[in-house]
Amino acid sequence: MGDSAYSFSLTTFSPQGKLLQIDYAMQAVNKIGGIAIGIKASDGICLVTERRSIPLLDVASAQKMQQLDEHVGCVYSGMVADARLLFTKARSYCQQYRSTYGIPIPVGQLVRKIADCVQEYTQSNGVRPFGCCLLVAGVDDSGHHLYQIDPSGLFIAWKATAIGKGAPNAKTTLEKRYTADMEVEDAIGTAIKSLENESDGKPEIEVAKVYEGKFQILSGETVAMYIEELNAK
Repeated sequence: MGDSAYSFSLTTFSPQGKLLQIDYAMQAVNKIGGIAIGIKASDGICLVTERRSIPLLDVASAQKMQQLDEHVGCVYSGMVADARLLFTKARSYCQQYRSTYGIPIPVGQLVRKIADCVQEYTQSNGVRPFGCCLLVAGVDDSGHHLYQIDPSGLFIAWKATAIGKGAPNAKTTLEKRYTADMEVEDAIGTAIKSLENESDGKPEIEVAKVYEGKFQILSGETVAMYIEELNAK
């Protein structure tokens, strides 16, 4: 009996020990999700992603970078509708914690709550896994943090990583270029270069950074300046 006999059930393992719906969700990220890159620098974190250029699209309605609280934000790759639900839940977690304790939620605790939500959708009937990956970047009392959350509910802390289409090649590039002492400005340049190498044509790029205790989404004009400086070198 082939794997196809188990592919319609979320809660049944195949003989190879896989939940195939989770594998298919990861394929949705790797095949249709635009690439996103995160780099943890010595003084902050940068997130860079590719946004598909569609004529007549209102760009403000299609941002892939999302601020969750003053100190933390994320970027997704994969199915936008699934990601939006996770953004809403994440913001709710941030607000509840701040309302209860009067301080921002620790980044690791927020990531664990999001991952728990994602994992619930891998073991229940009548639902399907989330077809998206998240890179979560933030800062708290213990320092700067960069996490990846997969459709399985797995979350991992990274120094530098990539998700989406072209991620394996981008990770190889990051392994060669990453240094622990690079500053966030250098990290932005490295991430943009790595993304451009894996993109077809000239991509539209979004950039965000965690710097001086804040999560900031950079304006299109600022991103254009970074790209001009890189092309001039």
